[in-house]
Amino acid sequence: MVSGKRIADVGYKAFSGSMILLTVYGGYLCSLRVYRYFERRWQLKAAAENQTEAIVKD
Repeated sequence: MVSGKRIADVGYKAFSGSMILLTVYGGYLCSLRVYRYFERRWQLKAAAENQTEAIVKD
């Protein structure tokens, strides 16, 4: 028969593992959002530079 301590240890390890996975996944989502933010900023900056160059050329 399985003791209560053994069940508690398994439950604790499962809970800890799931929290680690959630933390890693949250970090991934956060870094992805930051990357998209800066990528969009770079695109807008490049578009603004191209637009001013087109105005200057005319």
